[in-house]
Amino acid sequence: MSKKTTPDNLETLRHSTAHVLAMAVFEMFPEAKYAIGPAIENGFYQDIDLPRTLIPEDLDILEEKMKAIIKANFPFEHAEAPIDEAMHDFEKAGQPYKAEMIRDLKEKGENKVSIYKSGSLVDLCKGPHLDSTGEIPLDAFKLTKVSGAYWKGDEKNKMLQRIYGVAFATKADLKDYLHMLEEAEKRDHRKLGKELDLFCFSDLVGPGLPLYTPKGTVLKDELQKHIESVCRKYGFQKVSAPSLAKPELFEISGHAKKFGDELFHVTSEKKHDFVLKPVQCPHQTQIYASKTRSYRDLPIRYMESDKQYRAEKTGEVGGLSRVYAITVEDGHSFCRVDQVKDEIKNMVNIIKDLYSSIGLWDNHWVSLSVRDYEHPEKYIGEPSDWDICEKILQEVSDEMGLEAKRCEGEAALYGPKLDFMFKDATGREIQIPTVQIDFATPKRFGLEYINEKGEKVPPVMVHRAILGSYERFLVLLIEHFAGAFPTWLSPVQTIILPISEKFKDYASSVEKQLLEADVRTEIDASDESLGKRIRAAKMQKVPYILVVGGKEIASNTVAVNARDSKDQTVMPVGEFLEKIIAEIKEKK
Repeated sequence: MSKKTTPDNLETLRHSTAHVLAMAVFEMFPEAKYAIGPAIENGFYQDIDLPRTLIPEDLDILEEKMKAIIKANFPFEHAEAPIDEAMHDFEKAGQPYKAEMIRDLKEKGENKVSIYKSGSLVDLCKGPHLDSTGEIPLDAFKLTKVSGAYWKGDEKNKMLQRIYGVAFATKADLKDYLHMLEEAEKRDHRKLGKELDLFCFSDLVGPGLPLYTPKGTVLKDELQKHIESVCRKYGFQKVSAPSLAKPELFEISGHAKKFGDELFHVTSEKKHDFVLKPVQCPHQTQIYASKTRSYRDLPIRYMESDKQYRAEKTGEVGGLSRVYAITVEDGHSFCRVDQVKDEIKNMVNIIKDLYSSIGLWDNHWVSLSVRDYEHPEKYIGEPSDWDICEKILQEVSDEMGLEAKRCEGEAALYGPKLDFMFKDATGREIQIPTVQIDFATPKRFGLEYINEKGEKVPPVMVHRAILGSYERFLVLLIEHFAGAFPTWLSPVQTIILPISEKFKDYASSVEKQLLEADVRTEIDASDESLGKRIRAAKMQKVPYILVVGGKEIASNTVAVNARDSKDQTVMPVGEFLEKIIAEIKEKK
């Protein structure tokens, strides 16, 4: 294997493989008009305007053509061309998308463009590439799917076809990744959400507006109770604010400009003009502003779990991952500068406790998301305040051993932040919790407290989201546990199966004891055989299946079948109650 196809240089390998795909497409469709073909996480894609819609069988044909191109070992030859000459050449070659990209570069003041040639393909590209196509491993790439993609991501532009592929340094790496994809498909939250009856969508309600079933609502409510209980121990108090506000609220906060056409506007015949809240922090500033505050009152901590609304692009909405109505677990601390570091440490500890409890803390990394220093116009607030905030977050990272990676340009509108990235059971990375420092928002709203000298000074606002949006967190939970939730979270914690109809009364008496102990339970006394009912309960991933018959009545016991065990254990009802109550309380 060439030194250029090592895991350390995968982006170059994937970018080169994207060019090989473009070459293969041209062999199959000489009239193709190509747009962009970048390397992405785990692979690459090509956006191409084709004379017909591709079918799955086309991917196999293209793969064979790609292998032939790799074997031909065409060199990747780099050159620079005057911008007008390049524009003319691509227009003459019938490549309007490349010509448009060159015009865009010319408008930005560029006078030369980077060109790569390989075989018959001449492409506008910055590179880098491998030395030749022959350096791409023949058995370590695969084309995976075709989807639609608007040119430049704009719905007003033409829809192109996007061909996705994956590429790795070795065949073994590809095999591992494809296995992970199979596992991810089994765990897909949309599939499991339907099978486990957790949520649904309605055309009458609208896309991107999930409806939670009784079981899904249990999941969401249990999460909310848990996180509120934890945060209450750190001094957070629950507040509640309406979903509507005057547009001025978000104009002052800067969110009107930030979200732009993603805002939902609500009007009425009575000349009402409101905005559905895209975030919760501006409302909470007004609770703080409702009375005079002293330095002795600080920190003041608010928490709220409520809906936020953002008008995402229709094509980007799907499942619980991207929705219009987001249920966000949000919190804000208003504090003095000397209290900021301790506030952040408290919030990091909350995040650590929660994600450790679900087995994710050991597989995470932290981003110290700071400004894009070349484009300060994207942010609000004073540069000197930003300097202080970034310094504080770096100190927190150092003192708590977070080893945060500095990521420029990833800061929030109003300040830098710590973002926590986790990998789920399928190896997919997801960012949910965040802690953010904000000097700017309190100043914009004129928030004040009276300091020890009797002066009015603005507080610092620390934003935090532990669960983030419940929707995205549920995606993480469903797919991480494959629907087999810990007992404390399971919508149904036990199911009781009487062997026959004559044992139903005893099953009901056991159910009553469980319900009185606040254990979520059901009885399945349907006409199906016991075997079928056990299989159905296992398909629903119920933690404990309790079978009752004559022996159990005689001894006041239940036959316990645990979800994660093949053995059946007979125990007194009282003993089982103690066991499951302890398990729920400890949140194992």
